[in-house]
Order: sequence, then structure tokens, then C-alpha cells
Amino acid sequence: MSSSKNAIEDVYRRRHGAFCRAIACLTGSYESAHDVVQEAFARALARRDQFRGDGPLEAWIWRIAIRTAFEHSSRPRTVPLEHTVDPSIVEPDRDPELAAAIRKLPPKRRLVVFLRYLGDLSYGEIASVCGVSEGTVAATLSQARTALAEELGLISEVNRARQGGFTRP
Repeated sequence: MSSSKNAIEDVYRRRHGAFCRAIACLTGSYESAHDVVQEAFARALARRDQFRGDGPLEAWIWRIAIRTAFEHSSRPRTVPLEHTVDPSIVEPDRDPELAAAIRKLPPKRRLVVFLRYLGDLSYGEIASVCGVSEGTVAATLSQARTALAEELGLISEVNRARQGGFTRP
């Protein structure tokens, strides 16, 4: 038991900031995210005997954190996970063009982007949290990066044509 307690505490020490940043996308604020993350880790410690070891411990904690965020959210729990990310959490004053481009992403792509770049989750961890394959995560991130690059004007028409995108008539 104590080794699983130590492992959970280790995840907390190493990844607390990533959890808070990603959960803020679900709750809409960093303050509420902090509360949710604290509660999620307390639940993980209390329920550590329920961790079966089928996957990474951190992915199990992420699922607890996301469920806890749903409970604290005014959004109904029946809303698909990808529709829960609040795009307003992107700080428009730091990079207004990027914030606008992220807000334009479809919900599933936006969720994967947030989990990867704000939560700093691996492809495997994102797959476990979202219930999809790692290949789906990779494809979704690729599509999101391409869409963001296009929206920000970072991909020329020549590059789009080379990537199998559209070509001029």
C-alpha cells in the first residue's frame, strides 16, 4: 500500500502544474482547477487499492481528475469529454492569434491539444484518458497542428499541396 501511496505522491509532485493547467480547460479557471486537482489526488490516495495496474498510474489519476472536474462543473456529465474544454482559458493577451486559432479547432482536436500541450500528457496517456488508440491521438494532433498552422498562415500553398492537401484549379 505505501508504495502506491508514494507513487501517487510522486505523480503529484512532478505533475501538479500540468494537471492544474489542463483541468483549468475543463473548469474555466485556474482557481477552480487547483481545487479540483487537490480533491482528485485526495481521492486517488483514498482509493489507491482500486488501481488495478492495467495502465499507467498517471492515466488513472487523470481519469479521476476529469471526473472530479465534471462534478464541479455546471456542464452536465452527459456532455462528451471533447465538448468540455473551455476555449476561453487560452490567454488571448499572450498570443491573440494563437488563442483565436485554438478556439476555432473542433472540440476533439482542441481537447487533445490541451491534454498534450497544457497537460503534457504522452500519446499513450491521452489515449487512455480519452478512450481511443495512440494512433488516433497522433492523427488528431497532426490534424490540429496543420489546422493551426494554416489558420496562422504558417503553411504556404506549396507545402499544403506537397502534404496532399488541396491544389489550385
